[in-house]
Amino acid sequence: MQSLAMIENWPVPTAAAAVVTSDGTLLGTHGPTAHRFPLASVTKPLAAYAALVAYEEGAVELDEPAGPEGSTVRHLLAHTSGLAFDEHRVTAPPGTRRLYSNAGFEVLGDHIAKATEIPFPEYVRQAVLEPLGMASTTLEGSPAKDGVSTVDDLVRFAAEVQAPRLLDPRTVLEAQTVVHPGLKGVLPGYGHQNPNDWGLGFEIRDSKSPHWTGLSSSPATFGHFGQSGTFLWIDPAAGAACVALTDRAFGPWAAEVWTPFTDAVLAELSAAR
Repeated sequence: MQSLAMIENWPVPTAAAAVVTSDGTLLGTHGPTAHRFPLASVTKPLAAYAALVAYEEGAVELDEPAGPEGSTVRHLLAHTSGLAFDEHRVTAPPGTRRLYSNAGFEVLGDHIAKATEIPFPEYVRQAVLEPLGMASTTLEGSPAKDGVSTVDDLVRFAAEVQAPRLLDPRTVLEAQTVVHPGLKGVLPGYGHQNPNDWGLGFEIRDSKSPHWTGLSSSPATFGHFGQSGTFLWIDPAAGAACVALTDRAFGPWAAEVWTPFTDAVLAELSAAR
């Protein structure tokens, strides 16, 4: 895909990108796809997927208590537990505001570790990374932000999410469906959004503006971006997913180049149909 070559013009030391379709076909790559990059918050979808495996295995229930009083596993996954961004401090009643929370994912990891009697990083490895052949991906630390991976490995994950083998497709559909619709909140780096829609560990584009995906991205697009200059989006309308990893912290540069890049990828996908 010629559009992927646009990453060569990004103001970053190193970048790699790829596009994979819903049937698992790798349409193109660019850059060092085996290079290991810190994921920052792109770790969260991997952690969420592991949490959903724990749910399907019967280790946890989505609506069982977890986190602050009145909060559940579902609240933690959807950033509605009321926990603050990076502190284990309650700032709102559960289900009333979309408060993007690293602390919430850390509580989620602790909860699943207790339920399964397996340290959460090891659970992620057993439940997601190993079955998908993601041998270059590690999680050592916070399930909110401490993953390290490659484009090659995240292509495997993006293919799995589009055509699930580890989970029931109905569970993955629920993960990409809005939890607690209509809640306002801040999308880090992009300001207040009304509504600030989120699924179970995946951010949902809907009508958010501004946004890190493309102007032509469908409202059903879901995924995540990270403060390490990384993103993964899946656009069901396009029948494809895109991964881009860099080694420069998110900032204005990313807001300037990511949207036209995604629009070019989507245009090339559309022209090829």
